[in-house]
Amino acid sequence: MQVAVEQAATVDAESCGESELIDQIQQIESLQNSLAALQANRIRSFARTHVDRRISAGVVDPDKLERGVIAQLGLACRVSPTEARSRLRAARDLREGLDHIRGLFVAGELSRDKIAAIVTATADLDTGQRAAVDARLAAHDLTRLGIGRLRDLVRRLVAEIAPEKFRSRVEAARAQRRVTLRPAPDGMSYLTAYLPVEQGVACLAALRKAFTEVSIAPAPLTRSRGQVMADTLVERATGKSAATDVDIEVQVLVPVEALIDPDSPLPAEVPGHGPVPVDLLATTTGRKALRRLLTRNGFIIGGGSRQRFFTGLLAELVKARARRRCTEPYCDAPARHIDHIDRSAEHGPTALENGRAVCEFHNYIREQPGWNVARSPDGVRTTTPTGHTYLAPEDRFDTRRE
Repeated sequence: MQVAVEQAATVDAESCGESELIDQIQQIESLQNSLAALQANRIRSFARTHVDRRISAGVVDPDKLERGVIAQLGLACRVSPTEARSRLRAARDLREGLDHIRGLFVAGELSRDKIAAIVTATADLDTGQRAAVDARLAAHDLTRLGIGRLRDLVRRLVAEIAPEKFRSRVEAARAQRRVTLRPAPDGMSYLTAYLPVEQGVACLAALRKAFTEVSIAPAPLTRSRGQVMADTLVERATGKSAATDVDIEVQVLVPVEALIDPDSPLPAEVPGHGPVPVDLLATTTGRKALRRLLTRNGFIIGGGSRQRFFTGLLAELVKARARRRCTEPYCDAPARHIDHIDRSAEHGPTALENGRAVCEFHNYIREQPGWNVARSPDGVRTTTPTGHTYLAPEDRFDTRRE
């Protein structure tokens, strides 16, 4: 397959006409879909083989078996464990009632994203119910539907074919309501509320009403609709009279060069949120606490302990160095655990250079047989039960001048 791609890449695209180029683009898109279907087939085969071998070795815990498969798939596909889990379940469910959908996938007519939408919507069904949905979907030209319309169609069919399971799923989703925060570019963040639909609509209506009240006030309107709604959200959530009055405590990585040279162009960085001008944080009128962690040549300075566990400032240093994200390759999950690279049980020190910030999933997967994590000259190397190795480069706050 790689040879075919390399041969196709040698064709001079500049010599092709517009119509021919569009034809090739369509063919490549279909080929990508077909390759994704082929990969799904291989994922299913690997999962079955791995699970059978582990069961023969005495491992019968379903969660451990699934985690072992997901961890290896994530590394092989260069995706997060969450995406690897999604691909694994899609590969499984395509063989459990979704025969028509699988055929379209193999033919390159449906993309991986559309397959994921169908599989997710039918996840709670048994094989027979899934087959009934598949048969109803066969009456539609799914290739012309966008993901949103396709998802809605599948959900309607699920509600008709398995109303009890549909209701249970909705009730379970309501129980999972939550608020999350994730970084956005340019010193911004995404605050997301996962709410029952009627509550979400009510919240948006209240924020829109706030803008209407501001827009009809005698004072000149100096903010856009979006700005007023965002400020109102902050004010009502924090109890402050103005959004700029929020109290903040921020951990900031600061290059030591920036302290030595006031004119240094090297930026600071808020771990987990990327570069940000610290002076903007200081413009708020609320209480401010900026904890500065110094870096030299891209590495955080300091940190050492005689303890067995990473706690206090040392734990903060390890997490900050990793930008508060898991350091396992391809994983961006929050770094909730700190792992000893050289195990503490084998006299590995509880020190900054021996700590790695990881998510809960990757901390526990290391404990399964066949997994090994070791330091190498160019980073930390993970070896899987199949003998494949994956390198996580050293954590570096890289703002050095060229």
